[in-house]
Amino acid sequence: MRKINHFGVPTTTPQPGEVYAEGLKVWLTNFNESPNKIEYLRFEEGSWMPELIQKVAHIAYEVDDLAAELEGAKVLVEPMPGGENLTIAFIEEEGIALELMQFDK
Repeated sequence: MRKINHFGVPTTTPQPGEVYAEGLKVWLTNFNESPNKIEYLRFEEGSWMPELIQKVAHIAYEVDDLAAELEGAKVLVEPMPGGENLTIAFIEEEGIALELMQFDK
């Protein structure tokens, strides 16, 4: 079952409190500090992230079984560490990117 975690919004404007994720070549804000759970993403030139993620807002869901969610899905970004005790992946559904987040139990 999917549970909404946050919304990712690409921007070209620097945002207060953003931090740089070197491996992704993106500046990020902390969605936990947003009353509306918005994460702003400002991509550096040359980021390897797919254009859909760089240009279109995404929805992030917490999932219990990431592998099951990826079966038969159009995978944009394969599973990778997303933080402490967190694995993330991106898929495309209905023309937008979805971030799937599985927390280790």
